[in-house]
This record gives sequence, structure tokens and C-alpha cells, in this order.
Amino acid sequence: MAVIQCRYFSGYKPCGLNSICDENCTSQSKVQSRILLIHLGALGAVVRSTGLLKLIHKKHPQAHLTWVTQRPAHHLLTHNNLIDRVLTTENTDLLKLKSLKFDVAYVVDKSLEASGVLSFTHAQKIYGFIADPLTGAILPANSSAQELWQIGLNDDLKFYKNKKSELQLTIEALELSDKAIAEDYYLPLAASEQVEVAYRKSVWSGNGNRKILGINTGCSSVLPAKKLTVENHRELIKKFAERQDVQVVLLGVVEDRQRNLQIAEGLRVVQSDTQSGLRDGLISVAACDVIFTGDSLGMHMSISQQVSTVAWFGPSCAHEIDFFGRGEAILTTATCSPCWKRSCQKTVMCYDLLDLVDVQQRLNRRLSSCQILQTKKSSMLDLS
Repeated sequence: MAVIQCRYFSGYKPCGLNSICDENCTSQSKVQSRILLIHLGALGAVVRSTGLLKLIHKKHPQAHLTWVTQRPAHHLLTHNNLIDRVLTTENTDLLKLKSLKFDVAYVVDKSLEASGVLSFTHAQKIYGFIADPLTGAILPANSSAQELWQIGLNDDLKFYKNKKSELQLTIEALELSDKAIAEDYYLPLAASEQVEVAYRKSVWSGNGNRKILGINTGCSSVLPAKKLTVENHRELIKKFAERQDVQVVLLGVVEDRQRNLQIAEGLRVVQSDTQSGLRDGLISVAACDVIFTGDSLGMHMSISQQVSTVAWFGPSCAHEIDFFGRGEAILTTATCSPCWKRSCQKTVMCYDLLDLVDVQQRLNRRLSSCQILQTKKSSMLDLS
């Protein structure tokens, strides 16, 4: 007799862990609860929400977890052993969702789209945010979500008074934990991806003779002021390009290709592949020793892969990001920062007021720390 409550049971064929689906299967894993997590976007925020996964499973032991997101964010969630099913907002996936019921739904997005996704299924308990069916206004689904909801409605709270990271606020809103330090991101690489990380690290570092400084040049088009100008990037790269112990690698996604070519012209830099998708970009990030970036997907990828990170902030709020002791924020000196404005007509922009000498010094300290760590590791291997 098949064990219907096994997390791998599909009902129409063996799961692949055993050729016969019955109660004698040694790979069976019984499910105690069905959990739905809705976080559609943006890409960096989806990466950040992987910090919820361990806490969800701690609160719901033996849970089966379904995560609904938007394309292409679903690529970031593959190979994650804490997620049983990834669905998107495509029609075929919403039809699948319509056939399912859940014990608990966690809705991270404050959006009509997320509430619309929720309407395709049924959950006994909802945490996070829902939409008023008459007005479309976003409301907290539970009392603990009030703080995060209020912060979104008050610029003074969001920009200045709040000191909690966005991940910590989300954890508290979903009633996953009330501890002071948020759970780390959880975005594992597949074994084949780890092999590729080692290969790129070896090639870019000259078989370990150089430290790899990754510079993530892009950001979402929603807040274009989160990225430096081509000229500022070139000025920063020149401070490292002549060093024989450092290799600069330009990072980015498809839309950054032409801009990276402009940044790299005439400079000794490596251009990472920006055309092969999000997972390939994640591999390139993981191959770096230190990364400089704006508040972007690249920053969240760097945090997720535990790479030493220096991130600069202009229009967005630095205090919303938790580096878990592996990074630091550097702020523009613009007096109007943060603002979260999608466009700005100022003659001197916040990215123009970033102290590149300060950036260089911070990156140098982190590159030196990486060298020390590598030396210690080598010494330990020698002793063994």
C-alpha cells in the first residue's frame, strides 16, 4: 500500500528514489503539515526571503513547503532542499495551486498580485499581508504584521526611526521568531555548480595567486540611481587594476553586458558571463573573495554565498540589510538620502557623492582579511 502522506508521493508513478511505491520504501518522508510561502519579487528580495526557510521548518517540523514566485525568480530557488515545490504565476502553475490546500500561508509581498495568488488556493491560517476585497488596499493578516505594515506607510519610520533589517521585520511579521538576529540566507548551490565555482576561482585567481574582487555594476531599472556611473566604476577599478595580487571581475546580468564593455575598455579586468542566466551569475558571485555592489540582486547573492561584501547606499536604506558579520554598508554623503525615489532630476546625484577613496580603503581591508584567512587555512592544512 502506498504511503500517500509521503512528501515524494505523486500518485501516478514512483518518485525515483525507489522503483516501487509502497510502505516498505526506505526513502519515505511523512508530511505533518502543508505550508505555502508567497513571495513574488523583486529578485533580490526573493533571495533575502530564503532566510525564512529554516525558521519555517523549525516552526513546522516535517512540513511540505510550496513557494510561489514570479519568473525568473524561480531559477534562484532550484536545488534548495528546504523547498518541496516551486510554482510561478504562470497559468499552468496557478491551475496546480488551485488543486491544493494548505495548513498555513505566509504572504511576504504587500501587493494585490500576492493576494490574487492566495485566492487560487485555501489556507486555514494566513500570516503576513492580504488585500481588502472591496478597496484593494493592503492590510496586515495578523497582528504581528502591524509593525512592518506601519513602516511602509510612514517615511519617517522607514528612513530614520526603524533600525531593524527587512528580514528581521518579515520574520517577526510572520511570527516565525522574535529573536534579535535574523536567520541567514539559505541559497545552496548544486554539486555541479560548486565544481564550476572552484574552476572559475582557480582561473580568475591565477591558481590562487590573486584575490578576486568582484564588482557588480548593475541594479534593477526600478531605482536606477542604485548603480554608479560608467566613469565612477572605471575610476574605482583603476585603483585595483594595476595590483598584481588582485583580479577585478565585472559581474552583472543580461542588460549589463554593453555597459560592462564600456567600463572594461582598456582596463585589466575579467568580464563574467552575463548571458547565461541567474544561476550562472550566482556561480560567478560565489567564486569571488570580495564583492563591491550597490543595493541590488548582486548584493543579496553575495550575502547568500557568504562572500565578504561592501555595498553602497544612496536612494535606499542601509539599515534594512543584514550582512551577518560578513559585510558593511557605505553611505552616500547626499543629504537627501534615503529617498526611495524612482527618478531624480538633481544635477549632482547621490552616486556622485560616494567617496571612492573610502570605498577603496574598505575593499583593501577586506581583501587583506581574505588573504589572512587563506593563509591561516593553508597553515592548518600543513599541520595536518
